Amino acid sequence: MLTMKRLFSASHSSVDSKEMKKFQLLAQKWWDEEGEYSALHSMNDIRVPFIRDTLLNMSSNYHLGNPLSGVKILDVGCGGGLLSEPLGRLGASVTGIDPLEDNIRTADQHKSFDPVLAKRIQYKSSSLEEIVEECMETFDVIVASEVVEHVADLEMFIKCCSQVLKPEGSLFITTINKTQLSYVLGIVVAEKIIGVVPEGTHEWEKFVPPEELERLLESNGFSVKTVNGMLYNPLSGSWSWMESTSINYAMHAVKSGAQGQSSPADALSELGSEQPLATAGTTM
Repeated sequence: MLTMKRLFSASHSSVDSKEMKKFQLLAQKWWDEEGEYSALHSMNDIRVPFIRDTLLNMSSNYHLGNPLSGVKILDVGCGGGLLSEPLGRLGASVTGIDPLEDNIRTADQHKSFDPVLAKRIQYKSSSLEEIVEECMETFDVIVASEVVEHVADLEMFIKCCSQVLKPEGSLFITTINKTQLSYVLGIVVAEKIIGVVPEGTHEWEKFVPPEELERLLESNGFSVKTVNGMLYNPLSGSWSWMESTSINYAMHAVKSGAQGQSSPADALSELGSEQPLATAGTTM
C-alpha cells in the first residue's frame, strides 16, 4: 500500500495544470446547449447509447426503464455532468470526478434540479489518482469521454483506471486521433474558423492514435473490444458513427478478470433476476 501511495502521490499527477486553466474559464457554461460545449451536448446522442447498449449486450437481464440499475459508474473528468446525468437517468449509480472545483459546483447545482439524479449521482473535486487508494476495484464501469487528450501522463491515467475498476469491468473512452485530418478539422476548422470549440482547447501533440491507446490498454491488463469512428457535422450540430477512426473515435475495453469476482454483467443479471425483463429494443 505504501508503494501505491508513492505511485499515485500528488507530486506525480495525470492532471495538466495548463489544461485546468483553460477549463476554469468555461466552468459556468457547461449547460448552455448552444454555447462552447454544444458539441459535447450533441455527442450524448451517440455516446450514451454506445455505453448503454454495450453493457446490456454483455448481460442477459436488465430492468425496463432503468436498464443500468445496479451498475456503479465512474465518470472521470466529468466537467459539469453532461454525461453523468443521462447515465444516472438510465439507473446507474454514478460518481463524477473532476479536478476543477468550479466544474463540480456547476455539476452539483444542475443535478439538484432533479431529485432522482440527486440520489443517483455524487460528484467529487478530485483527480483520478487521488481516489485510487480509497476506491480499489470499486467500479463496474469507467467512462473517460474527451479526457485522455488533456491528461499529462496517459499511461499513469490508464494504470489508475485499472486500479479502481473491478475485474471484467468496462472502460469507455472517446477521444481524437493524431492525424493530419484531425489537425485540420479538430483545430483549424473547429477552433479557428467556425469556433464550435473555444480556441486553444486542444493541442494536436496530445491527440492519441487508437493504436497507441490500444497498446497502452493491452499492456495494462485490458482487452480492447470495440473501436468505432465518430464524425461531427458542424452544420447540423450532430454526431454519427463512421468506419474511419481518422478524426474522433470511441473505444470499449474490458479489464482482465479474476476468479470469484463479480462483473458488471453479473450486477445487471442479479438485478434482472428480481425485476421484469425488458426487450432488446429498450431506448432511453
